[in-house]
Amino acid sequence: MPDRGGGPTGPRIRVGRPSRRARTLLMTLGILAVLAMLFVMFAGFWTDWLWYRSVRYSSVFTTTLWTKVGLFAVFGLLMAAAVGVNIWLAHRLRPPLSAMSLEQQSLDRYRMGIAPYKKWVLLGITALVGLIAGASAAGQWRTWLMWINGVPFGQKDPQFNLDVSFYAFDLPWYRFMLGFGFAAVVLALIAAALTHYLYGGLRVTSPGARATGAATGHLSVLLGVFVSLKAVAYWLDRYGLAVKSSDFKATGNWTGLRYVDANAYLPAKTILFCIAAICAVLFFATLWRRTWQLPVIGFGLMVLSAILIGGLYPAIVQKFQVQPNEQAKEAPYIEKNIDATRSAYGIDDAEVTDYSGKGAPDKKAEQRKAADSAASYRLVDPNVVSPAFQQLQQERKYYQFPDTLDVDRYTDADGKPQDTVIGLRELNIAGIPKRNWINDHFTYTHGYGAITSKGTGTVTDENSGTVGAPDFTESGLPTTGQLGKYEQRIYYGEKTQQYSIVGGPQKELDYEKNGEQTTSYKGKSGVDLSNPVNRAAYAVAFSEPQMLYSGAIGEGSRILYNRTPKERVEAVAPWLTIDGDAYPAEVDGRIQWIVDAYTTTNGYPYASRTTLGDTTADSLTNNQRAVVAQQNQVNYIRNSVKATVDAYDGSVSLYQWDTKDPVLKTWMKAFPNTVKPKTEIKPDLLAHLRYPQDMFKVQRELLTRYHVTDAAQFYSGSDAWQVPDDPTNKDNSAVPPYYLSLKMPGQTSQKFSLTTTFTPNGRPNLGAFMAVDADANSSDYGTIRVLRVTSTVQGPQQVQSELNGVPEVATFVRDMRGTDSDIEYGNLLTVPLDGGFLYIEPVYARGGSANYPLLKKVAVSYGGKPVFKDSLSEALNAVFGVDGAEPPPETTPPPGDGDTTTPPATGDAALKDAIADAQKAYTDGEAALEKQDWQAYGKAQEALQDALARAAEAEKSAETPAKPPAGGSDDKS
Repeated sequence: MPDRGGGPTGPRIRVGRPSRRARTLLMTLGILAVLAMLFVMFAGFWTDWLWYRSVRYSSVFTTTLWTKVGLFAVFGLLMAAAVGVNIWLAHRLRPPLSAMSLEQQSLDRYRMGIAPYKKWVLLGITALVGLIAGASAAGQWRTWLMWINGVPFGQKDPQFNLDVSFYAFDLPWYRFMLGFGFAAVVLALIAAALTHYLYGGLRVTSPGARATGAATGHLSVLLGVFVSLKAVAYWLDRYGLAVKSSDFKATGNWTGLRYVDANAYLPAKTILFCIAAICAVLFFATLWRRTWQLPVIGFGLMVLSAILIGGLYPAIVQKFQVQPNEQAKEAPYIEKNIDATRSAYGIDDAEVTDYSGKGAPDKKAEQRKAADSAASYRLVDPNVVSPAFQQLQQERKYYQFPDTLDVDRYTDADGKPQDTVIGLRELNIAGIPKRNWINDHFTYTHGYGAITSKGTGTVTDENSGTVGAPDFTESGLPTTGQLGKYEQRIYYGEKTQQYSIVGGPQKELDYEKNGEQTTSYKGKSGVDLSNPVNRAAYAVAFSEPQMLYSGAIGEGSRILYNRTPKERVEAVAPWLTIDGDAYPAEVDGRIQWIVDAYTTTNGYPYASRTTLGDTTADSLTNNQRAVVAQQNQVNYIRNSVKATVDAYDGSVSLYQWDTKDPVLKTWMKAFPNTVKPKTEIKPDLLAHLRYPQDMFKVQRELLTRYHVTDAAQFYSGSDAWQVPDDPTNKDNSAVPPYYLSLKMPGQTSQKFSLTTTFTPNGRPNLGAFMAVDADANSSDYGTIRVLRVTSTVQGPQQVQSELNGVPEVATFVRDMRGTDSDIEYGNLLTVPLDGGFLYIEPVYARGGSANYPLLKKVAVSYGGKPVFKDSLSEALNAVFGVDGAEPPPETTPPPGDGDTTTPPATGDAALKDAIADAQKAYTDGEAALEKQDWQAYGKAQEALQDALARAAEAEKSAETPAKPPAGGSDDKS
């Protein structure tokens, strides 16, 4: 073979070491690369520290950091020690001579190969497992802090008589420790076995004994430790039954012990604990007996017992004791679940009263008079009118309003409280005339002003504006009106996602009116960029090299980021769950974002769990407002903290709201001086605090089942409710709750409340009405009142369908479509009135000369009598038949033989006939449904489909719609 270097046939190529210059260059590049990586890591750490210091919550950063570092170090070292010591011990216990065999000869090569690097291999393995274990333990910082700072609940579980804090704070930490112990023992066992095998302590094919006495003793001790941990796991599993989730046909999601748990699994876990303890002793005994016989027998017995006692026996109990008489067997445990769930979600004091739902038919005049004071009917729907705010008050393209506005309370000119719709004019970076780095981050930095309108009415006088538009009480640029003088610049808001650099040599655009007005930020928010180290760190953190050399950054320059209220509160209080809807309020001359925050746990014994993301979703959460904690499963929740974020300087304040909550007290011990006492809430701020929507939605979802307190009735599910779909929306999502000032039965004055409706499970009629006192100044704040409907009353979907069938609706839709306008339904409000329910719904038209929704009509229904009029006053007069108005006809089927078909007709006559037939078929179906006459119900449904088909055909022939779609306009936003 020719020489690969050339040999006799060619020149020999000499390969030498790189030149000194090349080596120096490579070394320099390597050092620079390492320094660059270190600086990137430093930049993330340093910018976080600077931000927390800027908001004056540096203690949160340091407490979290040192907790993570401590857990990383302790558990990393423990894991490294567990693995390293056992590798070292297995090496020390190696036999002096290995049996001569092909197996050992093959292993000799590996032993000789690693012999020079034994220490480095040992250090590498222990360091790797230590880093992984330390990183995993650092992620448990919340569990550690809750365990070390846990405060008693003062409530004990009904099974083991332990304080709830054991399950909420202690048990999660014990389980983590147990899991860590299992991982350490398994890794140590594997490492020791491999070392013994490599050095001849364990043999597979060699002659003689398969293991030396030393290897047998070492591995037996490790197995004994493993089985001991299994015994501890069995003991903790006993308590884990109180917080175990399972499926139960009576409730669906179930938490806590059932009959089979208390009478089969619980004794089984105790027996298995004893067997595992004995088995562990047998493994430890091999240190003296040097035989595997007894421990193997014991381990086999433990496995067999786990199958028979832990699996087969509970199945037999469930099959032959529980299933034949499940209701009686489970009743005591259902009662425990009901009590715990109602307590954990704060619904145990909910006042449930029976309510007819049908008003007296002979008291029309009294009912009409009572309707004027029953509620402040909010005709301006904050979920619909944002485009009107945008069109009428945007002023500049670089401003915007949220898709869903907020409802608050302010006093009117007479000093009376008034439900008010409010939205902030925030910066819209996409609307900047010329986009570049300077404009995006230096010139256009903030929004300007709060816009408010009456919630109970719109413009009615053409001289005051467009009829049907919001009646603004604070408007303009700069704004003027009911808010008086306040700081109007909005540097922090829900729509403000980008960073801004303010306060330096580059002037900011303040607003445009009679020319450009400029300003320079005077607040103390943000991080100073005049320091070159800070500039470099932020240039790396934001991947923006221009920060290093831009002349727009100089003395006084500060960078503002993390600018949404939710982001800021989550950062300074990472142990809180944040409500999905922050809302603004003018407080003491400043705009404050008010953020509701919750303390939660999933360790409340016997309380059923709920997934917050699913429970808090409704027809507005798809694209208009956030959902709280998407997949966070909890079984205890309290609105323990009210937080504020100043819209100008971004300062965050946390106030203790629930002074009894043990979870909040625990976190306040872990993070002292971060939450201010409730007494520091100023009256001007207290006036704008309200009951939070997400908390309310969680409670209403639980009350669909847990309004029932009788175990037998709960098991049968005969009185279960459901949250109805939003009748004004097509996507079959839950109706959102509505803020509304109203009087509940027995109250003498209106209370600012949060309301919702329920329907019986699987049926469309009204099952209940729920309201909570949402006024933080009220002595009854948080009181939940539920009216359980005892008669067959129309539910929201049925009311919406009847309203759609009113002949005036078809005429209105035809007229609006003729002007190329779309119809949008506003919130369908439900108000208790004189034993019945009054439904109010604003109807908007959008299009034509005004491309934003204008209030055109008001639909009202009472006692199954829908009307459709130009104003609320007219509609109320009509629905009660007072002041000369003709009362609407009763919605009862006309006399006849039940034939719901009609002769063919054309034009408007056919349309009206079809609508009338559809209404009759619908009423027949409801009557059949109430009597549970399914044959008649089926015929009514067929007749309804036929009538709707004829209505559609008539609409097509007349080129006008027969009725507006039940879901309103497709582009509702």
